[in-house]
Amino acid sequence: MEYRRPRRRRETRSGQPARCRRYDSPRCPWCPLRAYNFNSNVISVVQLGQVDYGEGLRLQRTLVERRKLGQVGDVLLLLEHSPVITLGRNAKAANVLASTEVLAARGVEVFECDRGGDVTFHGPGQLVGYPIFDLRGFSRQPSAVSYQEGPSNVAAESFPSWRKTLGAVDYVRRLEEVLIRTCGDFGIRTTRVAGLTGVWTEPDSVGPGSFGSAQDKLRPGRGGSETRRHTSPEAKIAAIGVHISRSVTSHGFAFNVNPDLSYFDLIVPCGITAKAVTSMEKELGRELDLNEVAQAVSRNFGSVFGSETLWVETIDALLGNTVGLPMKVPADLRRLHGEDEFSVG
Repeated sequence: MEYRRPRRRRETRSGQPARCRRYDSPRCPWCPLRAYNFNSNVISVVQLGQVDYGEGLRLQRTLVERRKLGQVGDVLLLLEHSPVITLGRNAKAANVLASTEVLAARGVEVFECDRGGDVTFHGPGQLVGYPIFDLRGFSRQPSAVSYQEGPSNVAAESFPSWRKTLGAVDYVRRLEEVLIRTCGDFGIRTTRVAGLTGVWTEPDSVGPGSFGSAQDKLRPGRGGSETRRHTSPEAKIAAIGVHISRSVTSHGFAFNVNPDLSYFDLIVPCGITAKAVTSMEKELGRELDLNEVAQAVSRNFGSVFGSETLWVETIDALLGNTVGLPMKVPADLRRLHGEDEFSVG
């Protein structure tokens, strides 16, 4: 076998690492010294409360750039927005039905953004998730595409087809899977609809929830299951719109937990006129604790993406190189469990 000298890391005359010619960075995936730790399998979860949409965009851009440079690992932001209508790359202005005056009277902002999809609404009571993931970190995991129309209770590890990297379609299918499983945790049966992105209620039925002992602790006296009929046939309970740049994702999903659904009358949601919009509150007939839903979403991200999920209390802690350390779950959720502290993972 021919002997080859190992490649040396490029350095400047001063002995400092040379900056990457492609991305103007001292560390990048194209250099001999890899910036990414693909073996960590950790998703850091930050729950932010209510954030203005413009601030949310700026935060995403900061984290995306840091993820590309390998300065942070995979991050899941969970938050609510103040009332806002967003227009994706494929949006039609005609799908905003309300006038500027009506929007101003209701305190609704309007933003254009670079995610996929059409027009949607974000507001209080809706859990918004922004995964900032490097999809190359999931390149050794199986593909979810084969189960696009199949059962949603299949473990991520059992998806049969493999590919060299997690593609955009695979990624969106996994986001849907996370939300389908979360709805199931609360006794709401949901599904995919062929040709459409997002998560939809199954007509005419809400089955028994898959509540284990941990879930029962969150619902004392409920017996761990419930059965209700849907209030409407095949309605959208979660919307998904993503952006991917150099394998790093941004934007994500909007999960209707307890929002004021009258705001959706201001638009044609996702440009789809034939299907209604619903929420967990509407389907179950009761208001839900958003922190409880956020915990379920975090847990299902871990199982679907084959990663450990660790809570980080603040963005400052995240950017302060504390990623990967077990952190406290938000105080409201700890009080809900009657515990001083515990780790989620």
